[in-house]
Order: sequence, then structure tokens, then C-alpha cells
Amino acid sequence: MTSCSWGIGVLASRQSPALCLVVLATYLTAITQALAHNVTPGDAGYIQEIWGVHIIPFMYLGAKHMVTGYDHILFLFGVVFFLYKMKDVAIYVSIFAFGHSVTMLAGVWFGWGVNAYIVDAIIGLSVVYKALDNLGAYQRWFGVQPNTKAATLIFGLFHGTGLATKILDYQMSEEGLLANLLAFNVGVEIGQILALAVILIVMGYWRKSSAFFRQAYTANVVMMSLGFMLMGYQITGYFVAA
Repeated sequence: MTSCSWGIGVLASRQSPALCLVVLATYLTAITQALAHNVTPGDAGYIQEIWGVHIIPFMYLGAKHMVTGYDHILFLFGVVFFLYKMKDVAIYVSIFAFGHSVTMLAGVWFGWGVNAYIVDAIIGLSVVYKALDNLGAYQRWFGVQPNTKAATLIFGLFHGTGLATKILDYQMSEEGLLANLLAFNVGVEIGQILALAVILIVMGYWRKSSAFFRQAYTANVVMMSLGFMLMGYQITGYFVAA
């Protein structure tokens, strides 16, 4: 069993990782409107006001986006959940990073605008998909196992599209655009490595528990529920904004 401590509460007793995810679900429900792919007002103002090449600030913004983008973190968590070899982790994370980078860079550079609610609903779907995959649902339901590498790439493309859509809303200056975009993308990958390191450390300790496989089922059910919550929020937003 592990200890799950949240600073604003008294929940510091010994809890299972699955219960930690339940608490996380409650937390995410409260902040759904504030985070995900949205750029904070302060960052948006900065993006709109600067001109020219600003490598370090955009690297910081990219890293900040990744470590606060819980939709990315949830998907990565699902991707590495049953990966035990670092070689496999590196392959899958690289595939996701490639997909994410391609559509983020191309989307902003060529101005490919996509409805933010739709793409973010698809990102929520990616979390649901991966949780169901971890639960072995596709083999039970259809008797086949989808190509996990292809799915990781495809959803990586959607994750990058979601970010590109948000960045386009803030009309980055064309002066220094390519350099700033590349710096932002490098920052995203740095943030992804940091987030992944934390996930792998926690998973490493959790897997040593004799209750891991029993708790893994609950954890993936909770993750699937979070994905449905993200989808529901975005779909509702789409119809309300229409």
C-alpha cells in the first residue's frame, strides 16, 4: 500500500494507488475548465505581445503545458501502465512524441484550425481507449488486439492538434515563429520526460506490491471514467457554444 497525501485535506492515511486515482478524479473535475490544452491568460498575453525569437521562454511554456496538461499525463500513464522494459517505454513515448510534435508544429505553421471542443473530446477518447486496452476489453469483445503502436501514434497526432488549435487562437507573431515553435516543442518533450520520470518511479514502487494486479483493474476503470468525463465536458461545451 502507498501513502496518498493531498495538501488541502486530511487524507494522509495509507491508501491504495487506486484510491489515489479516485481522489485525483475529484480534483480533475474541479479544474477541468481551467487546464487541459488551454493556455493561461498570463501566458496568452505574453505570446501575443512578444516579437522575435525567444527560445528559453517558449521552452518554459512548452514544459509548463506538458506538466499541467492532465490529459497528456493520463494518456501517458495508460501507455506505460504495463510496460516493464525501458526499451518498450522509450519506443512508445517516442511514437507519442513524434505524433504530438508533427501536428503541433504543422498545425500552427500552416494554420490548420480545428474546433477545440471536438479535438479535446477525441483526446478524452484516447484516455478511454487506452484504459480499455489495458483492461483487455478489445480481445474479449472482438477477439483481436489492435496495434498499440499505431493507436499511440494516431492519438499523439490528435494531442498535438489540440495544442496547435489553442496556440492559433493567440496569433503568435510570424517573426521568429519557427524558432519559437521548435523551442516550445523541445519544452514539451522536456516536460514529458519529467512527468514520465515521476510516473515510472511511482509505478516501480507500486508494481512491487502484491496487490498491484488487483488494484490495476480499479485504476484503469477510474482512468476510463476520467476520459469519459473529459469527453462529456467537451461535447457539452460544443453544443452550448454552437
